[in-house]
Amino acid sequence: MDLQQELKKRFGFDQFRPGQEDVIQSILQHTDTLAILPTGMGKSLCYQLPGELLEGLVLIVSPLVSLMEDQVASIRRRGEKRVAALNSFLSAEQRKHVYDEIHNIKFLFISPEMLSRSDMQHFLTKLPVSIIVVDEAHCISQWGFDFRPDYLKLGEFIRLAGNPPILALTATADARVQTDIINYLHMTEPTVIRQSLDRPNLSYTVKKLGSELEKTVWVKERLLSTKGPGIIYVASRKRADELTRLLLQEGIQIASYHAGKEPEDRNIIQQQFLSGELSWICATNAFGMGIHKDNIRQVIHDQLPASAAAYVQEAGRAGRDGERSSAVLLYVNDDEQKVRFIVQNDLPEEPQVRHYLSMRNSGQSIESSAQLAGISETSSRLIQYYGETMTVEDVLKTFTRLKYDKEEKLRQMITYVHAQTCLREQLLSFFDEQSTTSQSWCCSVCGTADEAWLYTADSSVNRRTLLSWGERIQLLLY
Repeated sequence: MDLQQELKKRFGFDQFRPGQEDVIQSILQHTDTLAILPTGMGKSLCYQLPGELLEGLVLIVSPLVSLMEDQVASIRRRGEKRVAALNSFLSAEQRKHVYDEIHNIKFLFISPEMLSRSDMQHFLTKLPVSIIVVDEAHCISQWGFDFRPDYLKLGEFIRLAGNPPILALTATADARVQTDIINYLHMTEPTVIRQSLDRPNLSYTVKKLGSELEKTVWVKERLLSTKGPGIIYVASRKRADELTRLLLQEGIQIASYHAGKEPEDRNIIQQQFLSGELSWICATNAFGMGIHKDNIRQVIHDQLPASAAAYVQEAGRAGRDGERSSAVLLYVNDDEQKVRFIVQNDLPEEPQVRHYLSMRNSGQSIESSAQLAGISETSSRLIQYYGETMTVEDVLKTFTRLKYDKEEKLRQMITYVHAQTCLREQLLSFFDEQSTTSQSWCCSVCGTADEAWLYTADSSVNRRTLLSWGERIQLLLY
């Protein structure tokens, strides 16, 4: 089969991006495959092309509703109508429609939480599945930066489905995460295809400031004098909303994005950013996974990310088109303690674990047990998962190891912030890589993060056209 010809005929592309053809060849040979491809390398093509060529359903496990909807819309835009998504936001009628049409669907997106339901597993295992795709596969790893406990149950479903070929996709995975992905998915002698995380078109800057107020002033001046589009990552919903309000007062085209907003509002904001109606998004890390906007010029971190993997993933959303782009991390001295508090609070303490398990053993529901123990839904799912196969003491030891690992990953970012050597090399070293390219711009430590290209004399850049009240009323009336 001439894959180049199929690529041109079905997708209109003249050539594959690095790594894509190797992944597709592996899947067509019915080999379990782990593909570690940097952001912007076209991971979705790796299942869409073989999916078109193989008989049967392509099942894509995806962690976010917005990510599913974006992928569904993208597939439909190229003319493929045999695509649908199953998630908890669908009404009973919408879900029934998908069930009724399931035999006519080629690409089905589903959340790990929905796939973990026994009724859904029973339904889907009756279908001829050609490929199971696990998107954002780092979410399956307890060592990953975006752990989702329901991913741990995928291996059980894969076995029930007759062990079709598995394609696990992620942008970042160190050795431990890679091992977790392979083991939890029960992958058989998988082919591992990895492309370098190095992004030669991206310059890295660490900007140390004296206070949160200085961060705010820096961000405001930056957005008023440089071009977008861009993303500002912040630590909390409150900070996202407050910083956005301040920047809106300057006439900047920006919106806040976080999990506290209604799904419909998040979807509208995302579409406005993708279409260019918004120049900037001020967001928590709830934004960005699967966002396909090639011309993002800047990613600014107002917060210290909890791990190098998270930072590489988020900063890598800039410059997907290969053009010169900028990643800036702002830092003040107490950032480390703030992030440590957030990271460690993600995991339950020993009294909470013991109280939760005692409640469950006495017959309380998962929801009421979690509420009585004072823990989050995610924590309750974690305890529930480990508690099914471990003693209470072993569960506690597992959480101790997880907390230690989170601390080690945070220390990587502290090392990065205070680095005296090349920032690019620092980031790559966390993944046992070295830069293989040379570029005239690199990082603030090397002294080659010249960003003069970002600055513009056009004062209207990133700004809204500010209308008088009279003009706004006229627009509303007519």
